[in-house]
Amino acid sequence: MNGAASTAFLARLEPRDIAGQPLRLEQQRRAAWHWLAEQGFPTAKDEAWKYTRIAPILETPFQPAGPGSRRHLTAARLAALAGDYGGPRLVFVNGYFAAELSSLEQLPAGIRVDPLAALALDERQRLEPLFATALDAPAQAFAALNSALAEDGALVQIAAHARVERPLQLLFLSDPGATPKAAHPRLRVLAGADSRASLVESHLGVGAERYLSNAVTQIRLEAGAELEHYKLQNERRTAFHVALLDVRQAEDSRFVAHSLALGGLLARQEVRVRLEGPGATVSLNGLYLPRGLQHLNNQTCIEHRAPRCTSRELYKGLIEGRGHGVFDGRIIVRPGALKSDARQTNKVLLLSATAQSNSQPRLEIFADDVQCAHGAAVGQLDEQAIFYLRSRGLPHAQARALLCYAFVDELLAAIPLEPLRARLQRLVRARLRSRELTP
Repeated sequence: MNGAASTAFLARLEPRDIAGQPLRLEQQRRAAWHWLAEQGFPTAKDEAWKYTRIAPILETPFQPAGPGSRRHLTAARLAALAGDYGGPRLVFVNGYFAAELSSLEQLPAGIRVDPLAALALDERQRLEPLFATALDAPAQAFAALNSALAEDGALVQIAAHARVERPLQLLFLSDPGATPKAAHPRLRVLAGADSRASLVESHLGVGAERYLSNAVTQIRLEAGAELEHYKLQNERRTAFHVALLDVRQAEDSRFVAHSLALGGLLARQEVRVRLEGPGATVSLNGLYLPRGLQHLNNQTCIEHRAPRCTSRELYKGLIEGRGHGVFDGRIIVRPGALKSDARQTNKVLLLSATAQSNSQPRLEIFADDVQCAHGAAVGQLDEQAIFYLRSRGLPHAQARALLCYAFVDELLAAIPLEPLRARLQRLVRARLRSRELTP
């Protein structure tokens, strides 16, 4: 544990209104809280957290975040913050669903959205076994914190055989107000058999005060379902962002994830995927651009649990200033997962002498007749390429920016959703044009 800081952190956030909720939910929240109080938070001795110091989180005097004031969140401001990708938008403020800011009337046929706080008891009981997760180590502490303290969120259900053409946008805003606040966004997605859909998940902040966004997204794909998931993490520069994406896939399902991490003083994204049915496929694509004093950590774990499953991972980091980027990826091939096909790659460019990268790709194989490979490369810009561009008349800073953009555009160009791709490209170009790009 982290001693006194951990105790004080939990004391400030201890839930006081669990009683009075449906019995099963009350028991689950109390169980998560008691587990957390007993197990505590991870330290550098925990393998999954050895590169990330959470003391700055525990030592900040966070208070629970309520729904917040929403009067300043006009339609025009939301559009400026989040963009418009041509589909309906669901808005959450400090983890609470904001129906008045959302466009539920634009939901297409085949998608149903329910605030978690409004779900009927029988619906909760029906769905809970699908989304239940085991808490078995301090590394799961922030997921337990979310389970204990999340009071709202959304359940997105995609009907079997539905073909949803327009993306569903989920905008998670943190608005701490005048004092540091901690929010616990929660999203659950159930993609029915043979369905097709795409989700855009954005995490942003407003206001000047420090905040913690401790988010959990759980996705379940039934047989033959296909889902594309996009995540933009662009929290404010003083914020903390800790997130878990937990995915389970049935046979012949297909899941594709694209993530871009730009914001936050300290941000950690964990992705866990379980390929539970034969023929399931997953592709994880990630781009992280820490600069200044930012710490951006990516943790991935893909479990091949059934035969003939395929996984692909490509994560790229572009690190400036005194930024610190982390990639820690595991691929586990369980006994019986024959003919598994897995590839994992991490590539990093360091743009200054003080930039720091930790890369740890790992394979754990417990089955025969598999094809698995992994690799990592950390380097710097090619000075000969810079010299060539400068000889063609480009200023030094512009030459560096051009090479950096060529490095990251492999991932951005692979995003099929054109409005989102264009927006992310603009964000990355703006980052590359900043003065911090110079060595």
